[in-house]
Amino acid sequence: MTAPAPPRVLVDACVLFPSVLREVVLGVAAAGLFVPLWSERILAEWALAAGRAGPDAAGVAGREIAALRAAWPAAEVAPAATAADSAMLPDPGDRHVLASALAGDASIILTANLRDFPPRVLAPLGLRAVAPDAFLTGLWQHHPEAVAAAAGAAQLRAAEIAGQPRPLRRLLRKAGLPRLGKALENGL
Repeated sequence: MTAPAPPRVLVDACVLFPSVLREVVLGVAAAGLFVPLWSERILAEWALAAGRAGPDAAGVAGREIAALRAAWPAAEVAPAATAADSAMLPDPGDRHVLASALAGDASIILTANLRDFPPRVLAPLGLRAVAPDAFLTGLWQHHPEAVAAAAGAAQLRAAEIAGQPRPLRRLLRKAGLPRLGKALENGL
């Protein structure tokens, strides 16, 4: 029997920025545990958020987005007119995220903004919104080595940038991944 295909996951801008969270998420995707998806507008939102931190951060984000596109050429989807156009989301400005998920045949929207994507709207469309901490902790339960490797690589990168060691649990907590940090530290 063949293994099921990994889930297709639309990654919201709030997961792509900040960098530690993005690095862990994409490290897990690189291990083949899910297929990442995003749209041009989601990448633009990431660049805008980074730009608020200053022109240097905006330049870094531009380079990181270019690298992301090169590494994941099939990940960018173009949202089309769909059921998302009439979806009753709390913030109508998030319809592009829903439209991108539908265009990419995603089953999950990975977002820190769960309230913006209520189950009553997503379920009839075959989607669900999942927070990064819950998503990654769930993957860790079935693939601990791959998730630990992705977190460890993000930790090394953060230490390289900071010029000093970064404790993993504290780094993950700051990135919005407290449950994953606890699981990795304690092997729960």
